[in-house]
Amino acid sequence: MIDVMERLRGGLIVSCQAYPGEPMRDPRTMTRIARSVVDGGAAGVRLQGLDDIRSGALALDVPIVGIWKDGDADVVITPTLRHALAVAKAGAHIVGLDGTRRPRPDGRTLASTVAELRDHTDTLIMADCGSLDDALAAEDAGVDFLGTTLAGYTGERARTEGPDLDLLDEIRGACRLPVIVEGRVHTPAQAAAALARGAFAVCVGTAITHPSTITSWFRAAMDEVATGAEARDRP
Repeated sequence: MIDVMERLRGGLIVSCQAYPGEPMRDPRTMTRIARSVVDGGAAGVRLQGLDDIRSGALALDVPIVGIWKDGDADVVITPTLRHALAVAKAGAHIVGLDGTRRPRPDGRTLASTVAELRDHTDTLIMADCGSLDDALAAEDAGVDFLGTTLAGYTGERARTEGPDLDLLDEIRGACRLPVIVEGRVHTPAQAAAALARGAFAVCVGTAITHPSTITSWFRAAMDEVATGAEARDRP
């Protein structure tokens, strides 16, 4: 697994996901998108759902961070040991899971989940954290990567407009594990800033692979201009 880590070092991971009911919510479509971002220079991809992971494992020659979003509780990103084992079996090189201190649906702690996963698989593990305390606990639990994925979504930190680079600084100052910056990385400049601040890698999703959101950004900016023009034209 050292090769997986080295291939991701300083690289861009692209999250290729679509929500249920969206036109692109199909494993074949997600795999084509994943292949496209790899052609563009992505060092790895993040795929959601067992079918997407299986399809990506067959088609791609880059590390796959696999997750399985399930349930309607607070913890939905690979929420249980069962989910984590299935993600590993599907072909993920790295199992991404909720790395917060919140209660998990199966009643296990993060540490026991990681320990069981270690006993049954040889995949690496990424903890999606929401705070420094999450990161410290995840490191103690024995994961391989710490992510800022849930910063601003768990109530422990305010939601920043872009990636939470202050949290990156805090985690790097207190933890020894590599940190992957993920969450609200919307521009190349923000990705570069995260790397310059010491991120091991940067994961970008919405800004690259979610057309409806990207379109809404353009539409909102244009609507703001149009609204201002209308106001100026009123007598």
